[in-house]
Amino acid sequence: MASKKKTENKPEQRKKKELGGIDAKRQGETGFPEATINSDHGVAEIPSDPECAGPKKIRKSHYEKELFRLQVELVKLQEWIKHKGLKVVVVFEGRDAAGKGGVIKRITQHLNARICPVVALPAPTERENTQWYFQRFVPYLPAAGEMVLFDRSWYNRAGVERVMGFCTEEEYREFLRSCPEFERMLVRSGIILIKYWFSVSDEEQERRFQSRLVEPHKRWKLSPMDLESRSRWVEYSRAKDEMFAYTDIKQAPWYVVKSDQKKEARLNCIAHLLGRIPYEDLTPEPIELPRRHGGEGYIRPPVTDQNFIPEIYP
Repeated sequence: MASKKKTENKPEQRKKKELGGIDAKRQGETGFPEATINSDHGVAEIPSDPECAGPKKIRKSHYEKELFRLQVELVKLQEWIKHKGLKVVVVFEGRDAAGKGGVIKRITQHLNARICPVVALPAPTERENTQWYFQRFVPYLPAAGEMVLFDRSWYNRAGVERVMGFCTEEEYREFLRSCPEFERMLVRSGIILIKYWFSVSDEEQERRFQSRLVEPHKRWKLSPMDLESRSRWVEYSRAKDEMFAYTDIKQAPWYVVKSDQKKEARLNCIAHLLGRIPYEDLTPEPIELPRRHGGEGYIRPPVTDQNFIPEIYP
């Protein structure tokens, strides 16, 4: 007699789907396993394809499918943050050309900029240099119902300022002492603080710098500071190691994103972010749009009275 098939627990499946949006590994049409998010433990990852070990890259079709699916989950997370009045700060740090901007762009692509703004502050002004170091970041911290993404942050002091000599030894040491307590204070105030470090190899960083030299739409990304940083790889490594030693705290640990492969890094980071904040699907039920009223009594002005742009592309 054939053995009976094991039945699935449908209510439990629905419950898991509500908490985190992605509940189990699924094998899609691409033949690749999809992202798993365990909201109970904040664990999220894109399983590697067993046939794609080593430097082989993810297929474009699979990447685009996974990215879209994760972006849908980000919209659900956004609505949950707004609904529950959560306050979230996500810090993105790493070497130049490590891929921070790319993942931030994909995270925010379909989100509301009023709920999920991106903060990328320029170099401090003369006045700001006389203030308490963390002061210029405080106005950008989230209110209830917001998730703020910092494209570089107060950690500039432990990185570029330390390596390039933009701060004194005393200022640097004071930062290492005060930063953990500053972040604990944020967490005690109710802020969910998530910190990502994008780790790129020196070979891959050099390749990306070279591509910026020859690709016109990327040339703006290569600054004089980037060129200066190329020769200071070891100094940046030492600065990063010391920064981690002081600021990788229990209340706000560092999460390292391997970013030599851009697409995989984006998916892994987004999946992990979704797994750090348990959320429910608040997508409203489908609605039927009401019938539009006619425009009785409205007289449209002549089109000749308006300035239209040239239709270069028909």
